[in-house]
Amino acid sequence: MKMSYKLLMVFVFFAGITTLADQAPITQRSWRSVATGMPEEWYGSDESRAVAENVLLYQRNSGGWPKNIPFHNPITDAQKDLILKAKASPDSILDNGATTTEMKFLARMYNRTKTEKYSLSFKKGLDYILEAQYGNGGWPMCHPLKNGYYTHITYNDNAIVNVLEILRDISNKKPIYAFAATEEVILKTKTAFDKGIDCILKTQIMIKGRPTVWCAQHDESTFLPAKARPYELPSFSGYESAGIINLLMEISDPSPAIVNSVQSAVEWLDNHRIKNTRWESFTNKDGLKDRKIVSDPKAGDMWARFYDLETELPYVCDRDGIKKDTLEEIGYERRNGYEWYITAPQKVIDKYPSWKAKWVK
Repeated sequence: MKMSYKLLMVFVFFAGITTLADQAPITQRSWRSVATGMPEEWYGSDESRAVAENVLLYQRNSGGWPKNIPFHNPITDAQKDLILKAKASPDSILDNGATTTEMKFLARMYNRTKTEKYSLSFKKGLDYILEAQYGNGGWPMCHPLKNGYYTHITYNDNAIVNVLEILRDISNKKPIYAFAATEEVILKTKTAFDKGIDCILKTQIMIKGRPTVWCAQHDESTFLPAKARPYELPSFSGYESAGIINLLMEISDPSPAIVNSVQSAVEWLDNHRIKNTRWESFTNKDGLKDRKIVSDPKAGDMWARFYDLETELPYVCDRDGIKKDTLEEIGYERRNGYEWYITAPQKVIDKYPSWKAKWVK
């Protein structure tokens, strides 16, 4: 038995090396997949350390990071000079996974290497998140605040959900964040998390006294659904609501208010599914790759990204801000440059029965 165990360990060791060697070049991957989806042994490698230097370089003085940066791509000396000059830039943001993704990467790097600068950078990012929170428990898209829709409580692209997941995991002493979880930090993150959940409950859209779902962004003063970009109008959101519901369902001891919130939101999503539909790609009359939504009895269900607040019907929108019923009525750029129909709510609905059996009496 001892020999078999040793042979097994040798196999596992070399299998890990093979896994690393067989990885596609990181420049061919998305930053998010590099930040959190590489084999564990990669974090701490020379390649990962080079990426980490880029992440540290881009961190703003505020503690956050700008969005849509491929931190895993090589940087020239000329680029480094420009990045250093932008340290004081007020472009730190939580949208598109920015800041939270970099923090997750740094946590992995510190746990593998125990390099202090990774820990310090992570903690500076955490301070940024705590400072950015509104007194009402929500978060804006940007901090420092930037005029315009950026001040809204931002659920768009799971910005607040990403923040709350990190705060929850730190306060729950999840091993990956143990290096940052002092008693003081645990108290701060727990308080911020609870305030964030309270904000979620306050912003849930009420129709005739019944909770429904959420908009992608809510006014930071009134809590009402708010407009962002011209094609992101006040609405019921299928995508962002799915992320919020999933977060609420993961709370270990939900209050009656949370249970009611989840029940009502899942019921709303279940009643607003678009049955037997799927995306279909095609070449349009201009010879361009295009796509459309088609009915298919063999397909599953989809949900619209946005539903009208009055009719509760799905709609799409171009940059002119005018609601349309079908994709064919909006321009090529927005038709193919935005996820108007999604399947994310199905995972929530599939998860719901076991959650309901546990918490709904």
